[in-house]
Amino acid sequence: MILPISRRTHRRRSAAPTLALLWILLLPAGALYSQGRQLFGKISFPLGDVQSRLGADGNWSKVGLNQEMFVGDFLKTAAKSRAEITLRGGGKFRIGENTQLELTKARVEGLKKDFGATVTRGQVWVAARAAFGETKNVAVRTPTAVAAIRGTTYRAVADSAMSSILLYDGEVDVIGASADQSGQGQQGQGGPGGGFSIGPPQEVAAPEQVPGPFEVSLDDWIRLVAGMQVNVRADGRYELFEFDQEADAQLPFVRWNVERDSLDAVGQQ
Repeated sequence: MILPISRRTHRRRSAAPTLALLWILLLPAGALYSQGRQLFGKISFPLGDVQSRLGADGNWSKVGLNQEMFVGDFLKTAAKSRAEITLRGGGKFRIGENTQLELTKARVEGLKKDFGATVTRGQVWVAARAAFGETKNVAVRTPTAVAAIRGTTYRAVADSAMSSILLYDGEVDVIGASADQSGQGQQGQGGPGGGFSIGPPQEVAAPEQVPGPFEVSLDDWIRLVAGMQVNVRADGRYELFEFDQEADAQLPFVRWNVERDSLDAVGQQ
């Protein structure tokens, strides 16, 4: 009688590691590869064909509502598709159609919050007003320019030949991508946590109207105020001017963002 009991006990004990292994294999893929990675935010509004992948060589898969996004993830949208990411700690990062980008930085330490993304093509909308006592930096690198904000609303349009930054509220600092030596917008570069850093305040100058289109290289940080737009070419030359806000407000992507911002404002009341 002792021998059968001993065998049954042995079988029960040996089954525990097997069940643990089976449990791990059945975990969602995101629960595994997210370990040790910095949370950027969650997909709070996917519209149409929106896909993500881990790393430059991963497989694309369709994103879902409330899916967590991490530093190192890539996102892309197809035609007539958009997405909204609610940033970790508050704020919105919205992606227009036919856009591709990489999430490069997400660091939240108390009231200090820093985010970064590299947009290779398309356009994004950043709405990240800082709360009282909070410091919130959201930087976007395009092929030709780097825009860095501290709690404001702006739109960045990325292209390999020329990029545009349009400011709707607050302040944003901009520099030519070729002049910015703080990083390349890739994970693991540009300081701890990946991404790139923002230029020191003493390098920021007040905005001035460029005498002629694309006659000056954007080698130093400039600061835009609401209603200003800067276009930066691949060679670093730029033009700075007041954009037509009435015409801009009719653009579908702008209208959609204004509506989303209004809904967020109502929800916070």
